Amino acid sequence: MGATIASLHVYPVKSCRGIALETSPVVERGLAFDREWMIVDNDGRFVTQRDVPRLVLVETSLTHAALELEVPDSSRLTVPLNLDGATRLVTVWSDSVPAIDQGDEAAAWLSSALHLPLRLVRFDLAVRRHCNVAYAGDSGAHTAFADAYPLLILSEASLADLNSRLAQPLPMNRFRPNVVLSGIDAYDEDHFDEIRLGSLAFKLVKHCIRCRITTTDQSTAVVGTEPLATLASYRMNAQLGGVTFGMNAIVAAGAGLVINRGDKASCAFRF
Repeated sequence: MGATIASLHVYPVKSCRGIALETSPVVERGLAFDREWMIVDNDGRFVTQRDVPRLVLVETSLTHAALELEVPDSSRLTVPLNLDGATRLVTVWSDSVPAIDQGDEAAAWLSSALHLPLRLVRFDLAVRRHCNVAYAGDSGAHTAFADAYPLLILSEASLADLNSRLAQPLPMNRFRPNVVLSGIDAYDEDHFDEIRLGSLAFKLVKHCIRCRITTTDQSTAVVGTEPLATLASYRMNAQLGGVTFGMNAIVAAGAGLVINRGDKASCAFRF
């Protein structure tokens, strides 16, 4: 089956605002720079929109030399892309990994912007935070600060189907995908084994269980109840213990290549 890459998105800082891209290098950990930075508390534990919905108000951008952060009514923070900084142990879910602290200026800026004592860390690119072998198998797949897998893939048709069931339609950014597909039917991605673009291949390995971040308006940080209430009525996965929407994927081949919005993909079904 054929599909088109409708849009590409990276989220440089975990749980902060994402960036829509026309093109992106693909690395072993997914799209370049995706979830490469993370905000942590004083104990080094990760902080997300689940705890602090205001994180979505932190706008991110990337230049050739720096990560830039901005929030309303605040100065812009510029964080050089060099890998200088003290190493500290941080925790994301059940994983503890060494990360590179981004310094006191970044910590002070975040703490002021979000009214909490926080620090910014960057993933140490020499570290391998491996994906769950129960789903990734012996692929050796690893990720940076994403919850569990390098990529999240969703289709426009699946969102359209969900929106047909909602009183108020939701934008794609509620679901924070990396790769959005067009030209396929709703929930076809649930059944894909692989998406291939020339020598580049993504293997879809696990249904994505959706959390309460999907109920946070990604423009205002206001928290509601949808879409989880509606998804629970028709997308409950008893085996995984939650509602699913979108597919987690790993890079199966082609790390070092580039993906572009508008690229044509070949999608192989699992059955």
